Amino acid sequence: MKMSSETPRVLSIQSHVVHGYVGNKSAVFPLQILGFEVDAINSVQFSTHGGYVHKHKGTILKNEEMGALIEGLMLNEVDYFTHFLTGYSMSPDSLKQIAQIIKMLRQKNPNLIYVCDPVMGDNGKMYVPEAILPVYRDIVIPLADIITPNQFEAELITGLEMKDLTGALKVIDALHSIGAKTVVLSSTILGDENNMIAIASNKESCYQIEIPKINATFTGTGDLFAALFLAWSHKTNNNLKLTLEKTIATLQHVVKDTYEKARALQPTGNISPALLELKLIQNKATIEDPKIIINSKEIRI
Repeated sequence: MKMSSETPRVLSIQSHVVHGYVGNKSAVFPLQILGFEVDAINSVQFSTHGGYVHKHKGTILKNEEMGALIEGLMLNEVDYFTHFLTGYSMSPDSLKQIAQIIKMLRQKNPNLIYVCDPVMGDNGKMYVPEAILPVYRDIVIPLADIITPNQFEAELITGLEMKDLTGALKVIDALHSIGAKTVVLSSTILGDENNMIAIASNKESCYQIEIPKINATFTGTGDLFAALFLAWSHKTNNNLKLTLEKTIATLQHVVKDTYEKARALQPTGNISPALLELKLIQNKATIEDPKIIINSKEIRI
């Protein structure tokens, strides 16, 4: 049964935390207030993210449990989706199952848009098993319409380094050659002491945008980035430049507001992880209608 074509529908398979904003907790609310119906499957359910003093508690969804949930959707004919979004996966087997789910969903809707955030690590460190890397590279990314890796993840997938813009474009070309139609480097260290750089390419055009640095460590920003990019791609009819600008405008406003509120409560020293949980609810209006402050620049390719 095909659901109403008026409202886009997303199946989001990501992590979940009871307290805070990462994974589905970071993605579902923004997608909903931007007009998307969202069905969420939580690949893990943890008390908090891993940045707190004490190790999180919780459970991991087993592959057979994931399969049962998908089977239930199919049996009740509520498995028509316009978009599919994935983030953190715990194991190579769970990621291979994601690939099978994509294929099943595309039997119901061949035009399904798959947005893949290949969460593997950051700042030179992997926080998933190394065996996940070839599954992303060889099985999952060839199925993706949009991928949103950070610099470290893009370098892992391609085996290439990006020390400058030329290197970044070579990495992007390599990701396109694997199969990704739109490649978005959600953050790179190619800027200067005050700014990072994000780059988006769809083979026909390529844009870069500056991301002002904030002296704090946030979690859930990559998950929020992927969800926002999915939403604005749809809402702008795949206008790459505007999608990138809307995504960054939203993200920067949320992060800046989160930092300012946290610093007001803790004026000195390292801010506690609890205070740096993204202020999504407080910034509902901005998520709905972000004001573009930083414009992207086209890169000639």
